[in-house]
Amino acid sequence: MQVQQYLQVPTKERSHMRSAHRRLMYVLVVIGSPTFRRIWRSRSVEQFSAAPYLATLVNCMLWLLYGLPMVHPHSTWILTVNGAGLVIELIYVLIFLGFSEGEGRLRVLLVLVAEVVFVGGASAVILVLVHSHEHRSLIAGVLCVIFGTVMYAAPLSVMRQVIKSRSVEFMPLSLSLGYLLNGLCWTTYAIIHFDPFLTIPNCLGVAFALAQLVLHMMYRESTARQMEERKREADQNLDMERVKTNGGFEE
Repeated sequence: MQVQQYLQVPTKERSHMRSAHRRLMYVLVVIGSPTFRRIWRSRSVEQFSAAPYLATLVNCMLWLLYGLPMVHPHSTWILTVNGAGLVIELIYVLIFLGFSEGEGRLRVLLVLVAEVVFVGGASAVILVLVHSHEHRSLIAGVLCVIFGTVMYAAPLSVMRQVIKSRSVEFMPLSLSLGYLLNGLCWTTYAIIHFDPFLTIPNCLGVAFALAQLVLHMMYRESTARQMEERKREADQNLDMERVKTNGGFEE
């Protein structure tokens, strides 16, 4: 939505929009906490993908650029929400880095560095070479549309693994539900106000989230069976170790 269109929205409606967006963004960035509690406890990233968190991180960085007073005036709420999102996602990515190993850690680090370099370069170009709020907002807004779509699509990177393994264990349900909620809210608002910059990524976001939820429904039972089998095998191995430790196999 361009500055002029946004300012034409009644003050009360803008207030509701800000409140809803603030809640949804906090939901979106906090829903990763169950995954990272598991990573922290197990001291391993297991087969979880860093892609959704790296994509959300760069998305928050670009929305921070968009919300700067010299780019898109009167956007304090965008700065506040995405500033909080940036901090939380950065913590998630650093935890992922800390418990990754070998090539996996290197890939995450390279993507993180590339994101920082890209956003820094885009910021320099927009702030130095573009000299009007309208054009700065347009360029930053297009980047936000592109990377907002990438953010929504990022969890689909594990869809092949899900279908092959018939398990959704490493595609968190909370992440899919959060994306669906966020996408539905903003798609509804964008259609009402005929805003293509909001409509495009959020419509795609709803479609991507629904695809993930379909996979959750398809493989929910097989996932539970696989997790139960792994737990049973782990318990059996632990019992065997205890027997050996206690001299159960001594002659």
